[in-house]
Amino acid sequence: MKTLLVQSLPLHEVIENLAEAMNTTFTQSCDQYKLVIPESFGTGTVMGIDFESGMGIIQYDCTFNDDIELKFIVNKIHPLKFLYCLEGTITHCFEDSKKSHQLKQHQNAMVASSNNHGHILHFQKNVTTKISSLELSRKQFLEKSKCELESLEPTTRKIFYDVDANEEFYYEGFYSLQLANMFDQMHQFEGQEFLKRVYLEGKSNLILTRQIMQFEDDLLATSDRKILRTSELKQIRKAAEFIDQNIHGSISIQDISQHVGLNGNKLQSGFQKLFEKSVNQYIQKQRMQLARHLVENTDKTISEICDIVGLNSRSYFSKIFKEEYGVNPSELKQKNGSAFL
Repeated sequence: MKTLLVQSLPLHEVIENLAEAMNTTFTQSCDQYKLVIPESFGTGTVMGIDFESGMGIIQYDCTFNDDIELKFIVNKIHPLKFLYCLEGTITHCFEDSKKSHQLKQHQNAMVASSNNHGHILHFQKNVTTKISSLELSRKQFLEKSKCELESLEPTTRKIFYDVDANEEFYYEGFYSLQLANMFDQMHQFEGQEFLKRVYLEGKSNLILTRQIMQFEDDLLATSDRKILRTSELKQIRKAAEFIDQNIHGSISIQDISQHVGLNGNKLQSGFQKLFEKSVNQYIQKQRMQLARHLVENTDKTISEICDIVGLNSRSYFSKIFKEEYGVNPSELKQKNGSAFL
């Protein structure tokens, strides 16, 4: 394992220290700093930018030849960190602590060290690792936002008010779909320096907003949580499969929730995200698609088709079929040359 020591704050000095440790150079464009990892260490980049609000962001996109340990050790109060693992895995631990936490893809952590203790990040060799680290100087941030911070939930407010780093804090979870989309947009943006700075600062503020909302959502009982995490997309797809397999019968949101282990709020959010439909709209869409296939390609009667797609009323079936396709099922069946009505 190779250890790289970072003994500076603020963020631009972090990039400078990393360049020195790797025996390479970095580039600066206004307040944006970029380090290209030399071949002797691996491939990829480390990019950092500071904002006047006391917030900054470091983006790691790295594949190292050896296990790498980044030790952020400096006798100062360290920023509150928001770590997001976009790809690969990373391990975090506090200075002088034997306990470590591994973050995998789609996971995030809010991290605050106590006193002047630092942070240690461990990157696995030969693993492409993409990490975004939002760094917040709580003292500087509080000077500009103290009044607004009063409105936060008490647990959240306490974290931001701990400007002297009296207490160590670690929170781990799965970041939301909204956050995932923001990171994608940040990596894809290719504007010139001024536009990029404004864009990244705006996105960083949105990320902080979404992160606070997610943290406070996590403080709720599981059944009351509303924000959908990226890791829960598989369960949404499983819910859609459950609907498709049981389209012939009565399907309730409670049935789906119990089957996939998500509450109704999460189901609705997930279906809106993946299919741009509510759960019930998705169920009706799937029923109508199956019904049209049966109308056009089988000799089953309309009453039989009603039963197959889980509807008891022929008149209601005809009504929603016509709303969907602009023709009632009997007319479509006649058009396709069948007399089985």
